[in-house]
Amino acid sequence: MGLTRQYLRYEPAALFGLVASARAGVAFVALRGERGRYVAVPACEHVFVWDTRKGEKVLILKGLKQQVSCLCPSPDGLHLAVGYEDGAIRVFNLLSGESTVTFNGHRAAVTALQYDHLGGRLVSGSKDTEVIVWDVINESGLYRLRGHKDVITQVLFLEEKNLLVTCAKDTLVKWWDLDTQHCFKTLVGHRAEVWGMALLSKEKRLITGSGDSELRVWDLTYIQEVKDPDEPESKKSKGSSSPGAEENPEEDETLELDEHPEERIVKCSKVGSIMREGRDRVVTLGTDRMGKFLACHGTDAVLEVFSVLSEEEIQKKLEKKMKKARKKAKQNSEEEPERSVELSLQEEIQRVTSVKASAKIKSFDLILSPKGELKMVLLLQNNVIELYHLDLSAQVPQAVRVSRITIGGHRSDVRTLAFSSDNIAILSAAAESVKIWNRSTLQCIRTMECEYALCSLFVPGDRQVIIGTKTGKLQLYDLASGSLIETLDAHDGAVWSIALSPDQHGFVTGGADKCVKFWEFELVKDESSVQKRLSMKHVRILQLDEDVLCVRYSPNQKLLAVSLLDCTVKVFYVDTLKFFLSLYGHKLPVLCMDICYDGTLIATGSADRNVKIWGLDFGDCHRSLFAHDDSVMYLQFVPKSHLFFTAGKDGKIKQWDADKFEHIQTLEGHHQEVWCLALSPNGDYVVSASHDKSLRLWERTREPLILEEEREMQREAEYEESVAKEEQPVVAGETQGETGLAGKKTIETIKAAERIMEAIELYREEMAKLKEHNAICKAAGKEVPFPVNPILRAYGNITPSAYVLEVFKKVKSSELEESLLVLPFSYVPDLLRLFNEYIQLGSDVELLCRALLFLLKIHFGQITSNQMLVTVIENLKKTTISRVSEARDVLGFNMAGLQFLKREIEAKDEVTFFADATERFEEKKRKRKKKEKMVLAML
Repeated sequence: MGLTRQYLRYEPAALFGLVASARAGVAFVALRGERGRYVAVPACEHVFVWDTRKGEKVLILKGLKQQVSCLCPSPDGLHLAVGYEDGAIRVFNLLSGESTVTFNGHRAAVTALQYDHLGGRLVSGSKDTEVIVWDVINESGLYRLRGHKDVITQVLFLEEKNLLVTCAKDTLVKWWDLDTQHCFKTLVGHRAEVWGMALLSKEKRLITGSGDSELRVWDLTYIQEVKDPDEPESKKSKGSSSPGAEENPEEDETLELDEHPEERIVKCSKVGSIMREGRDRVVTLGTDRMGKFLACHGTDAVLEVFSVLSEEEIQKKLEKKMKKARKKAKQNSEEEPERSVELSLQEEIQRVTSVKASAKIKSFDLILSPKGELKMVLLLQNNVIELYHLDLSAQVPQAVRVSRITIGGHRSDVRTLAFSSDNIAILSAAAESVKIWNRSTLQCIRTMECEYALCSLFVPGDRQVIIGTKTGKLQLYDLASGSLIETLDAHDGAVWSIALSPDQHGFVTGGADKCVKFWEFELVKDESSVQKRLSMKHVRILQLDEDVLCVRYSPNQKLLAVSLLDCTVKVFYVDTLKFFLSLYGHKLPVLCMDICYDGTLIATGSADRNVKIWGLDFGDCHRSLFAHDDSVMYLQFVPKSHLFFTAGKDGKIKQWDADKFEHIQTLEGHHQEVWCLALSPNGDYVVSASHDKSLRLWERTREPLILEEEREMQREAEYEESVAKEEQPVVAGETQGETGLAGKKTIETIKAAERIMEAIELYREEMAKLKEHNAICKAAGKEVPFPVNPILRAYGNITPSAYVLEVFKKVKSSELEESLLVLPFSYVPDLLRLFNEYIQLGSDVELLCRALLFLLKIHFGQITSNQMLVTVIENLKKTTISRVSEARDVLGFNMAGLQFLKREIEAKDEVTFFADATERFEEKKRKRKKKEKMVLAML
């Protein structure tokens, strides 16, 4: 057997060039005891926490593969809930930066997250149209609520009555009773999608934002009513409706349920509307934590801020208005006005100001500082975070921009990348600027303004860079001063490609004006300086019949390959510019190509998604490879090898072997189209740029890559994906109603169920062996040593039943129900007997009772019809009731003890506080007397 070729694996090293992704919201977070200074923003699959004062990244909450789609900080400020594109939710601890809890329930991207006021429950809405309520403390799902027909856009808790309000793109606002888990009211007054909601005035007012310039305002009244049995039937029928009934919100209606004699009623009446300045749809609508300020924005760059009057302020205004009305009535010698003076909606919710940002706003967050200043953070579409302060004490409050985080990235997509010859500096250029990055620290060390860049290179010596632009110019920059030295009009159309000559004396450019131009470096005398400076001199031109898309030199500088818009690649001799070869076969234009280090092979990547490998001696096509699911945007050989990388519009980077025509590995990380990549001269680093605004660095490791293993891992990943897409298991006897189980079947839940099954199998085997061993001992009349199972020995010689409990306890709380749901019934009787044993011992009563009740619920028919399990269930009934009562007593005692300690501490603090106050007062008194004495002495 011959030796297999050994490849080295490339691993992701860093993500940089990104300030914030515009897909999810921005949120103020409490860090290091400060509020209003640190903001959390989505950054592809990670979450960055920025210090707005210093403009520095202070924390990275690392994600897995999926993009972040939603953020929500907890009320205590210690945690941050992050929703992802695949429907997962992870709760991060902001002190450690670690993920503490993971919830899997949604089948599509999470679009809305909200904590309750204590932070114990979390509600999530998704693109799959479903709402799930999660228990954060127990790390499990409570229930799933179905009813909406389109993407959920906002979810809100109403703490006073344990209600939930949800809105979606289906134009509906639904009210859910969380005690009974059903929808009892639906508002249908919106003519377009409901994009946002906010609660004001201590949950007595609801504001909704839709597809127009109107913010609709609704008054909420909560009534506790008991139905009167003597009430006439006609009156009863008028005020009642079925669950989930739709009602016209324009009318002031009350909705009651017939099933419950005592029902919580929400009266929701439209008060009026507040008109926004913007004419387009509402994108984000939100308030600060106190509910004093309301803000919203559309698809433009303006944030509108409104002030909401408190009850005391409304009362003061009413008294003032009443006083004026009385005065007016007195002047006109009329009777005293009745107490019917009311404030208009515009007076209760007043427009404060409009904040004009530098680009389109994607989301915002507000926080009211203790000084009475309103802080507003805006996440913009162009990779920028802006912080504004609004001084509310001013006569005319004006928002002032206090900080702007921009240096960490470009405003638009990076279209060209280049590595310096020493592998240390990386050049990236976009539509507005050129940036130079230090590869090891990933810090931006130079930013220079430029025109729309399409191609670039480092001049030999790495002191200057050349940029080819969309307008046909060549721009030469000096890195030491960060200034533009020279601009030349090189082509009449865009400069699509630039290539350095192997002898490093010049370079060649290809443009949309059907020309290939040859340039040489020269030193010219600078008018402003004694020293000579670098310049570019045009020496030759090659006129062609089609637009030039890409140009490349062969390493010996004898041949020049030119890719044309007619889908062919023409190869010319460099010295005479005579035609040598035509490489044709691609169905769409060749966008990128490269020639290997020894000049024997040329690889071409095309918009037809294929890569073709050709011999440069005769122009024969060695192999055509289907490379990407979209256009191949960039191709480059690894130095000193026949391996090459391709980047595609499908968001993937792939490595290939041009000798064996094999796909080696795929570098997955970018979430959108990859526009370009660059390899370092030593081949150890790859840097890539994408439409998701991120730059990614990949590093060659010393780890060998075996193709067979790689294929096997790929097949496993495909299987795991297919498992997640399978039909969810159904609970017997349950219909697809408006509620359901919170979890979903994943590869983790299947593995957890398999581990439980394996543990029960081991328990059965060990019990059978023990029985057999006892029989042998009895027959022999002496004790024979019992062989211990190696697995049990590894756990410290525990019993088989204790091993099953250990395995059971290791199942994640959020995956417990789904794991038990896929567990076959043949394992359930053994599990129930073991549960009885565990509960009698009093270990993990809460967990075991939760699992027991769920198993009884899903296998009720089979358990009750099995005569063997009657005694087991009877025993379980006795043990669970007694153990749960004991646990409840312990909890009650502990709660009473804690409350007593709390009262003691509070009483002690009050005494201390008054003692401190008395001391301070006495100290002030002494100082004042001393001062008076001094004044008297001077007099």
